[in-house]
Amino acid sequence: MNQQASASPVSSPAPAGRLRRFASMMYESVLLFGVIFTAGYLFDTLTQSRSGLIFRHERQLILFLAIGIYFFLSWRRSGQTLPMKTWNIRLVDKNGKVPGAGVLVLRYLLIWPIPLLAAYAVRLASEATGYASTDLLIVFTPFTLFIPTWLNRDGDFLHDRILGTRLVDAQRKKGV
Repeated sequence: MNQQASASPVSSPAPAGRLRRFASMMYESVLLFGVIFTAGYLFDTLTQSRSGLIFRHERQLILFLAIGIYFFLSWRRSGQTLPMKTWNIRLVDKNGKVPGAGVLVLRYLLIWPIPLLAAYAVRLASEATGYASTDLLIVFTPFTLFIPTWLNRDGDFLHDRILGTRLVDAQRKKGV
């Protein structure tokens, strides 16, 4: 091992900013439309269902798994989905490497509680007000993931703080 290489301090990559994470999330929603459409189409074709209410819970499980597989495979390969590559964001663990399979699965699972709680709050608000239009607030629930980013010094998502993962700036420095 090169003595000089081991003596130089390893600088930690800068965290990806909220605005870039938000932009990546918006781009991600466009790609997820394709993932959900394809999985839903295959499910409906294979089950011969003609209504979204038939096999509703099974469909939800299949879509949950399809989205999970999309993220897992993307993160596992390079720590990035296509939108993360576009916005120069990379998912890393404490050592700056792509997290292991177990951490990636846990990360996917831990992303869900905050938006699901927000969706439940929208439902309660809709029932309390009696206005069906309140249901339109559901489109904002994925962005509730950003609330904990203002409550910690590093601006990390809650699921990343729990797992010790980070979304970092993946831009190459000039001259490197």
